[in-house]
Amino acid sequence: MVPFIALIVSFSVFRVLGFLGLTYLNDWQTSLQWAVFVMLLLSASAHWGRRRPDLVKMVPPVFPQKEWIVTGTGFLEIAGALGILLPAFSLAASVCLVLLLIAMLPANIYAARNKLTIGGKPVPKFPVRIGIQLIFITAILLASPLFNL
Repeated sequence: MVPFIALIVSFSVFRVLGFLGLTYLNDWQTSLQWAVFVMLLLSASAHWGRRRPDLVKMVPPVFPQKEWIVTGTGFLEIAGALGILLPAFSLAASVCLVLLLIAMLPANIYAARNKLTIGGKPVPKFPVRIGIQLIFITAILLASPLFNL
């Protein structure tokens, strides 16, 4: 839930900065790219912090090397966050990030169905969890060159 809040708040802050005259952030898409960047870095930070054991527990039992999966997805989130800001890589980063979120869906489903916790707080229920994933996917796609409007 924290990355979702970070996405909304940072997008709002970047838009306000654009309206106040910071011309780089003067359009919604650049603001959204930076908001996605913030969201992904925040999300990735959990892969090595206090919440790491909770993320490892979220990986369904069918997958081996859960620690490696958590580490790998954290690095992929960081790479995607950087890539979405770089015009030469933005489209590829967006596509890869959407695929990553889809690949991580089983962990989100497993966590919701098994009532796991992150940082001592219960993960959102299944419909909320899926809704948040869809919002993240939508934000990433809208931040991509596919939607240069």
